[in-house]
Amino acid sequence: MTASAIQNRMSVTRHLHGFVHMFAALALAAPVWAQTAAVPTTVVQPKAVGASYELDGVIQAVKQSTVAAQASGRIATFVVKAGDKVRAGQLLATIDDREAVAGVQRSQAQINQADAELRNAQSNLERTRDLQSKGFISKAALDTAEAQHKGATAVRDQAIAGARQSSISQGFTRVTAPFDGWVLQTSAEAGELAVPGKPLLTVYAPQPLRAVVQVPASRSQSVRTAAQTLVEVEDGPNGLQQITPVQRSAVPSADPVSQTTEWRLDLPPRDSAALVPGQQVKVRFAQTQSASVAKLVVPEAAVLRRGELTAVYIATATGFTLRAVRVGSKAGSDGYEVLAGLTSGEVVALDPIRAGFANAKPASSAK
Repeated sequence: MTASAIQNRMSVTRHLHGFVHMFAALALAAPVWAQTAAVPTTVVQPKAVGASYELDGVIQAVKQSTVAAQASGRIATFVVKAGDKVRAGQLLATIDDREAVAGVQRSQAQINQADAELRNAQSNLERTRDLQSKGFISKAALDTAEAQHKGATAVRDQAIAGARQSSISQGFTRVTAPFDGWVLQTSAEAGELAVPGKPLLTVYAPQPLRAVVQVPASRSQSVRTAAQTLVEVEDGPNGLQQITPVQRSAVPSADPVSQTTEWRLDLPPRDSAALVPGQQVKVRFAQTQSASVAKLVVPEAAVLRRGELTAVYIATATGFTLRAVRVGSKAGSDGYEVLAGLTSGEVVALDPIRAGFANAKPASSAK
């Protein structure tokens, strides 16, 4: 036996001894009825369980945007933080706009200059037309005056366009929310230098949400042909919540390093209202009933988990014995698949807490 195996066995033995001492202490303080009450049991036996495949996934917001700077300058104010609720168009941050204000003033001055030149060209064109009609000047002089008037008009239009561009650039110094949602995280602080393209914060809409899972290439076909897809979420005291996606899709590419394909599972708003982006979930892909196989299954109520140890109480002639087991994925409402530690026909306690008390007896043999 290797040193690693010996160490693992010693660790399990210590855990088991710890369990025994803990439940012995509880037994001393427990009422008599709790120590002598019959504990319900069940027989562990193989059951036809549909073939399934389970992967770890993560919740992701379908509508999420990284808001970046579109103007250069120091960040003057940052009025939101992670976790804040925002409305579409709400001010999130401001960038020093002194340079933008100067650009707007310069553009306005250019418009004033272009207007003056256009008025002068207009007056000159009217005088030239009057003189040409009386025969005092040639047709070439009139053509020159008309060309000057068109040039002045173009210069004024150019100045107006420049002023509009300067106004838009000044608007870029006010960073606003693109839609209603929540601030997921901030990537900058007041006083830092903002440049076009630099991320400032991330905003997401709370609905809709989706579960994202990376499927290995070796499992792509079985996932694609799965008859049922379930997203499983630990729901605290309420146990395990199972959500059926309204739609699933695969990104048509594979990661060249991990050789996985990203699958996106859109979740119904009513069932996913309590979920948040980044939350870890389990995704189960179940095959058709024709693919069912017989597996040794133990009920979920019989499994006792303490830290890294998973165990059950085995019924004996004198009471119960704690035994470490190794379980696999959950087989629906039947419980967990048993990988090691139990054999078919053994009897386990359905209430492991009560089975740990002194003098606890199986229901079939309680006196």
